[in-house]
Amino acid sequence: MSKLNSRDKFLDLSDYGRSAGKLFANSISHTRITPIHVTLLFGVSGLIAIYCIIQGFYWWASFFIILKSIIDAADGELARINQTPSYTGRYLDSVFDIILNFLIFTSIAMVTKTSFYYAYIAFFAVQLQGTLYNYYYVILRNMSEGGDTTSKIFEYKAPRALPGEKQSSVNILFAIYYLVYGFFDKIIHVLDPEAYKVKSFPSWFMSLLSIYGLGFQLLIIAIMLPLNLIEYIVPFFIIFSVFIFILIGIRRFFLR
Repeated sequence: MSKLNSRDKFLDLSDYGRSAGKLFANSISHTRITPIHVTLLFGVSGLIAIYCIIQGFYWWASFFIILKSIIDAADGELARINQTPSYTGRYLDSVFDIILNFLIFTSIAMVTKTSFYYAYIAFFAVQLQGTLYNYYYVILRNMSEGGDTTSKIFEYKAPRALPGEKQSSVNILFAIYYLVYGFFDKIIHVLDPEAYKVKSFPSWFMSLLSIYGLGFQLLIIAIMLPLNLIEYIVPFFIIFSVFIFILIGIRRFFLR
């Protein structure tokens, strides 16, 4: 099952790891490796990247950041290939993402003259950017006939566990997910509360929006690190947030 039907698909600049992720998922689809195992693997790759940043191994840090993005695509692909979607995997994936993002900006502050104060503003900015992307993307997926509806537009309570997973695990992971993402979701919902009423988003808009996808954000970091532009990563992502209001303005005034 694809996340979107063919009519609603768009060029997702943040999803460059999808093809390699599919190959990896297909290669392990007949093994005992589960999507949860793959999620844990991308967490390990992210931690290695953070270690490399702290040690000053920026080329290796870039490699493991890109690898993390590829593996991140593979867990969902494996779940779709084996027809084993789970809320446990979805929430665990998201919780790992925000933890790794926090540690990446912490490590940047540790090895540069950037203050932790500004590093955490940049972290906040990155999460808000990603939340906007996910908000519109999930709306599109839920309105797309035959699309993936594991993610919901508004999530305020733990969903009913799917076959093969425990309700207790879903409840615990949802509580953690809501704790770390709920505030960002509320900000974006306040800024554009009527977005869910839109009948469709054009592909050009979604492609433009995908610059805020986590994969593209990490790609920017992976490019800046070996170019010795690490000092500019924090200010870049703070300034990059200006497009939040531009994208919301486009949606509110032109896409109804």
